Formats: sequence, C-alpha cells, structure tokens
Amino acid sequence: MQQPGNLFVIAAPSGAGKSSLVKALLEVDAKLKLSISHTTRAPRGQEVHGREYYFVSDAEFDRMIAEGAFIEWAQVHGRRYGTSRQAIEARVAAGEDIVLEIDYQGALQIRRQFPAAVLIFILPPSWDELRARLQRRGEDSPDVIELRLRNAAQEMAHVDAFDFVIINEVFERALFDLKTITHSQRLRVAAQRRSRADVFAALGLTPNP
Repeated sequence: MQQPGNLFVIAAPSGAGKSSLVKALLEVDAKLKLSISHTTRAPRGQEVHGREYYFVSDAEFDRMIAEGAFIEWAQVHGRRYGTSRQAIEARVAAGEDIVLEIDYQGALQIRRQFPAAVLIFILPPSWDELRARLQRRGEDSPDVIELRLRNAAQEMAHVDAFDFVIINEVFERALFDLKTITHSQRLRVAAQRRSRADVFAALGLTPNP
C-alpha cells in the first residue's frame, strides 16, 4: 500500500528496552503517533485502558478476530495482542507517521500487507544483560523469566527479516539510532513522493514508467 504516511514497526524480546525507547522517541518526535494495540492480558503497574493498551476479554478478542478487525494478531507469553486494521489504514492514508510496538510475528504479518512498512528490531547487548533487565523489572517470577528468555531466543532468530537492527547497550545511543531511522525514512524518494506530491508535481517530476 503506497500511502502518504510512514508505518514504523518496532519489535524486540521482552526486556530489550523496546517500550522505553518508543516512549522516548515519541517525546522527541511530534510527528510520530503510537498505535495502541488490543490485548487479553491484565494491566500492569500504572497502565491505563486506552493509553498503553486496550485491555479486552478473550471473548471480545475472539469476536474481533471473527470480524476481521485485526490487521495482525499473535499470542505472546500466553496472552494475545492485536492491531486494529481500520485504525492503521485510516491514519496512514491520512498522512500520519505511525509507530507499532509489537512482537516479531505481528511485524511479519504487517510486512505482507504494508510492503512499505519499516521494520526495526531491538536487540539486547548480551544474554546476561537481558536476564538482569528482566530481574530488575521485578514483575515476574524466576520461572516466568526463564520462559521469557527461551522465547527471546526464538524471537531474535527472526532478526534477518527486519530492515534495521538497533543494539540497546547505551540507551542514549540506541535512541539516536532510532531517531535516525525514522528521519531517514521520511527522506526516501518514494516517501517524499507520497508526502510531498505537490512539490514533485509543481516541478514536473513525474515517476519513471
């Protein structure tokens, strides 16, 4: 789908720092808007319905699947997450730059339907650091942490399917890398043709056949 807006899809294993990076990116780039996913898991900490996620029941999630409401959905750590098809298509068509913070399964589903989407994978600097970050969060039992680490190995095995990879070793450097990717994408010829079609038309720069 060739649309005026850009779609940035960011995935990472649990504990790699994806959510912190996305939050910081949104604070410094007013052009970016976060797509809020639906999930069947319960809220954590200070999470609010409609801000971090739309928290729904399994029955409601099943209904949305049956209606084709999701452009992608996946099961992660025993809970389901999905992205609204209508919200993404409408906002990108309106010229907005959207950030999707999802798992690798959803990212690959998005790529099949939005070929112009930019897929970004966040890696931790080491297994030891990933384990330490999961432990510092203080949200999971040792058994759950081990499950997350096993899942991380499966998730990171798909890194080559992404366009960019950022190693989140030093947060400030990783954030700079993420900002660089989003800004560079807006300067690609195809993206500029979509977002600034008026300028190209005024200059008589029609696409090559």
